[in-house]
Amino acid sequence: MLNENKILGLEKLGEFINDFIQKNDDNYNEKEERLAYLMTRSELENPWFTQENQRYNLKQWSGLFTKNNIEKWLSGYKLSNTRKRVGLILAGNIPLVGFHDIISVVLSNHIPVIKLSSKDRLMLPYLLQLWNEFSNNEIEYHIVEKLENFDAVIATGSNNTARYLEYYFKDSLSIIRKNRTSIAVLTGDETDEELRLLADDIFRYFGLGCRNVTKILIPENFSLDRLFESFVHYSDIINHHKYANNYDYNRAIYLLNQDMFWDNNFVMLKEDEKLFSPLSVINFSRYSNFDDAVKYLEENKDDIQAVVAKSESGLDAIRFGETQNPSLDTYADNVDTMAFLSVI
Repeated sequence: MLNENKILGLEKLGEFINDFIQKNDDNYNEKEERLAYLMTRSELENPWFTQENQRYNLKQWSGLFTKNNIEKWLSGYKLSNTRKRVGLILAGNIPLVGFHDIISVVLSNHIPVIKLSSKDRLMLPYLLQLWNEFSNNEIEYHIVEKLENFDAVIATGSNNTARYLEYYFKDSLSIIRKNRTSIAVLTGDETDEELRLLADDIFRYFGLGCRNVTKILIPENFSLDRLFESFVHYSDIINHHKYANNYDYNRAIYLLNQDMFWDNNFVMLKEDEKLFSPLSVINFSRYSNFDDAVKYLEENKDDIQAVVAKSESGLDAIRFGETQNPSLDTYADNVDTMAFLSVI
């Protein structure tokens, strides 16, 4: 197998991360002390990357890095025998958000040429270094300031950035990702526990990820109090200064504009047709007929990363609380990265 040592190395990386998470700093070995230091530095450089969110992210990755998981994922693809240089322009909205692209390129037998986000520049290089060590140094990768000499590119940016990237890479094989967000569709039959899990989909990583829910569709008679009650366990989020600044700013704008909104002192609900909402705000719309909700999803499908709903809804949706727990075969913008890499 082309990737035997790389797969075993990734599994060892998962075991290393899992051991690290379960220890306290009194028992760290040298590699673990380095990881803890970089996590502290990351939070200092980017306050959105709290220790809690970084640890949660690492835990999710470590659970995926098993030999069985990786081989099952790769089994659906014919891996390339010709190594190509694949440029990667990574995002930095949540911790390690570009790791999946790097893993995909390496395990598709190509060479990642990585332009890191300035917001997430410390952890990824170290995890790559460890993966390489655990793989008998079989991984070739390059971290660069400027992309040059590449055969294909995968880039992630805002809608404005994407237009520039599409022009810049118009003559290259590419995947260019744009802004997306996620939506929840409620039927009114949700349990209190399901709504509590919905809060995880909204507030994890402060709502900065494309898999975070920023819009909720609710039946006409659904009580907003049920949502606020399910959000209570995230009330401490307002103590984070950058989140609080967003909350204060958006609240002031709504008050000045005399907009109607509902407020519980750490998040606002606003009745708005828009799919995207500002940080600290959740948009909602009421529907009288479930077909109207389905129509809204169809009209906005190009901007939706994930749909959250009860399995009984009949929608192609994921369960409450699972938006930030994607599997290895979950691809951003629903574009199969591995399929792309297998044919370049």
